[in-house]
Amino acid sequence: MRRRTKPLPAVLVATALIAALFGVGSTALASGPGSGTDAAPAAAHAGHAMAASAEASGDDPDGDGYIPANPPVTGVTPSDKEPAPAYFHEFQANCEVTHTAADDPIVYPDQPGRSHDHTFMGNRSTDASSTTDSLFGGATTCLAPGDASAYWMPSLFDGDRKVLPVGPQVIYYKSGVTDYTSVRPFPKGLRFVVGSPMQSAEEFRNHPGWVEGWECGDSYMNVDFPQHCPENTQLNIRMQAPSCWDGRYLDTPDHQSHMAYPVVKPGTNNDICPASHPVALPMIEFKMAFPVDGDMSQVRLASGRGYSFHYDFFNAWHEPTLAALVEHCVVGGLQCNARGYDETHPERGAALGPDYRLP
Repeated sequence: MRRRTKPLPAVLVATALIAALFGVGSTALASGPGSGTDAAPAAAHAGHAMAASAEASGDDPDGDGYIPANPPVTGVTPSDKEPAPAYFHEFQANCEVTHTAADDPIVYPDQPGRSHDHTFMGNRSTDASSTTDSLFGGATTCLAPGDASAYWMPSLFDGDRKVLPVGPQVIYYKSGVTDYTSVRPFPKGLRFVVGSPMQSAEEFRNHPGWVEGWECGDSYMNVDFPQHCPENTQLNIRMQAPSCWDGRYLDTPDHQSHMAYPVVKPGTNNDICPASHPVALPMIEFKMAFPVDGDMSQVRLASGRGYSFHYDFFNAWHEPTLAALVEHCVVGGLQCNARGYDETHPERGAALGPDYRLP
């Protein structure tokens, strides 16, 4: 498929010429509005270049890669409070696979077939042209009808056979900071990419979102696929997303710089949001299970080796539903299922009704 192109704006051409004359590096040119020294570097990959779109799209009409929050969240100071101890502060979004396609509405908006193959969960309509408006209120495979968000990851293959997770997959929404009472719902339209298809094995192992790597049977903490998985086991992976937001952008050119992982407050063991990204949001954790066992020598991801695993999230939750789950389960210090019910604390009730909708 041919990629459509458009001429560079005159201001960018002029800036590039000035940079060449004065020896300004390309990193400075790519930093864009509002970027600081903490901005993550863009990663490139054939079929999944994590950089600004070369074209305008529905949510980014000027095509610069920045989607401002409207309104922005300002005046927030990262919380370093220590609330009453609560071992859990989470709920689950259980979502089944919907389809696969070589689309990526975050990295390649309006460019169908441009990406490597992805396995999509949640919103049934997700494609290359998906926008906040097109996803919001759409049909979903998540147990909670209010979760019309789109979740996707590189497809997994065993040789030429595509292997899809079966049944509802576990997507945790939890607190990534010590002060779980400071966590607020995602803003509508927020999107980001977790990890990179270009990361090395070492980068994957040291990624702040690393949990347990690839595992099956008694084999754990693998940066790449195990050589063999016992019969009737599944190949599993868990990976956490950044949960601190800058409050300014719903997306940035590298699809990561507007988000950050919590940091440890000096002199304590407490996790807080950095000053550059002060808004605490839920920490998403993918827990995926692929039905493949036996000889794993032919197992691969559409993006490459096992350590190229990464995933995308595009928020399209019904706002009152998400707010109820965050307040009841995360802020409330519970371990909830997709209804917002903690079976160890039945006296606390549930955030949603038996139909997974607001009562």
